[in-house]
Amino acid sequence: MRTFLIVWFGQLISLLGSKLTEFALGFWILEQTYRDTGTITAFAMTILLIYLPKVIISPFAGVLIDRWNRRYAMIMSDLVTTLITIIVMLLALSNQLEVWHIYLAITITSTFNAFQTPASTAAIAQVVPPQHFSRANGMVQVSNGVAKIVSPFIAGILMKFIGLEGVLTIDLGTFVFALFTLSIVRFPNVKRRRSRSKSATGRFLQDTISGWNYIATRPGLLRLLSFVAISYFTTGMLEVILWPLLYKPGSTQELGTILSIGGCGVLVGSLLMSIWGSSKYRVITIMGCVGLQGIVTLVAGLKISVVVLAIGIFLYLFSHPIIISSNQTIWQSKVPTNLQGRIFALQQSLERSLAIFAYLLAGPLVDNILNPLMAEGGLLNHYLAPFIGGQIGQNGGISLLLVLLGIFNLILVAIAFREPRLLNLETELPDRNVHANKMLLKKS
Repeated sequence: MRTFLIVWFGQLISLLGSKLTEFALGFWILEQTYRDTGTITAFAMTILLIYLPKVIISPFAGVLIDRWNRRYAMIMSDLVTTLITIIVMLLALSNQLEVWHIYLAITITSTFNAFQTPASTAAIAQVVPPQHFSRANGMVQVSNGVAKIVSPFIAGILMKFIGLEGVLTIDLGTFVFALFTLSIVRFPNVKRRRSRSKSATGRFLQDTISGWNYIATRPGLLRLLSFVAISYFTTGMLEVILWPLLYKPGSTQELGTILSIGGCGVLVGSLLMSIWGSSKYRVITIMGCVGLQGIVTLVAGLKISVVVLAIGIFLYLFSHPIIISSNQTIWQSKVPTNLQGRIFALQQSLERSLAIFAYLLAGPLVDNILNPLMAEGGLLNHYLAPFIGGQIGQNGGISLLLVLLGIFNLILVAIAFREPRLLNLETELPDRNVHANKMLLKKS
C-alpha cells in the first residue's frame, strides 16, 4: 500500500492542477463562443476532444501497457501533458491563444492519457492486495471528489486575480510534483507471455484481439460492459449541457459554486467506498446508483432552479464514484494481471464510446431541435411548458433533454434487472485468484 499511497498522492496533486486548468479553459471557451452565439456545439467539441482520441487509441495502448513498465507509461503521459501546458501558457501570455489551439492541445493530451488511465488502473491490481481493491479504487475516486470540490471554487477566484496564465502556471507545478512521486517508487514485475512463432506485428494484433475475445466469451462481463456504457451516454449528455445551463457572462461564481457542490457529492460517495470497501452485491449497487441518477435527472428537468440543480448534481455525482469503483473492482477481480492493461483499456474505451456519441449529438440536438421546439411559439412549448417549468433563459430545450435522459436511465435499469447473466456475474465468473489457484493445483 505504501507505493500506492505515494503514487495516489502525486496524482491527486496533479489532478487538482488539471481541474483548475479544465475550469479555466472551459470558461474561456464559453466566453469566446457561447456568449456571442448562444449555441453549445463549440463547447461540446471541447468535451468531445477530451475523450475521442482516448477511445480510439486505448485498445492499442492497452496492449503496449501490458508489455511496458506501467510506471514508465504514466511518466510518459505526464511529461507530454507538461510540455503541452507550457505551450498553451506561452500562447496565453503572448495574447495569441485561440480556440483551435485549445482543441489541438486537448487532442494531444487526450492521446497520451490513453496510456495513463489503463496503466494507473492496472497498477492498482499490481501493487495493492486484492482485499483492498475496493478501498484503493475508492481512494482514487476520493481524489476526483477533492479535485471537483476545490478546483472550480479556487479557479473561479484565480481567474479574477491571476487570469488563465496564472492557472496554467500552477498546473505546471502540479505535474512536476506528480513526476517526482513516480520517479521515487517502483512497481513489481509482471510475468509476460511471449510467442516466438509470430512476428512483432502478428503478436500485437493477436494481443489486441485477445482482449476482446476475453470479454466476448464471458456473457456477464459483456452485459456489465454494455450496461455501464449505455449509462455513460446520459453522463456524456449532461457534461455538455451543464456548463451552458449555468453560464453567466463575465461571472464564474455561480458556475464554480454549483460545480463544487457536485464535487462534494463525488467526495462523499468516494469516502463511502473507501470506508465501506466493498459489497457482495456490486452489480446490484451499480444498478441502484444508475437508477438514482435517472430520478434526479428527471426531477431536475421538471423543475430547473439553482437549488434543484445543486441538489441534483450532488446526488448524481455522489452515485458516480460508487458506480466506477464497484465496476472497476469487478474487472480487477475477474481479469488476470498479465491481461489487465489491454482489457482495461478496451473496457474503458467501449464504455466511453456512447459518451462520445453523446458529445456529438448533444450540441446539434439542443441547438437545432429541442430549443426551437420549446421556444415561445414552438411546437411542444404549449403542451410541455406547464410540466417542464423553471426554464433558465433560452434553455427550454435543455429542460426537455433532462427529462428524457432521466426516463431513459430508469428504463435502462428496468431492462438490466431482467438479465440473469448480469445479475449473477459475481457468482458465475470466478475471481482471478481462484482461477490461478486451480491452475496451480492442476499443474501440481
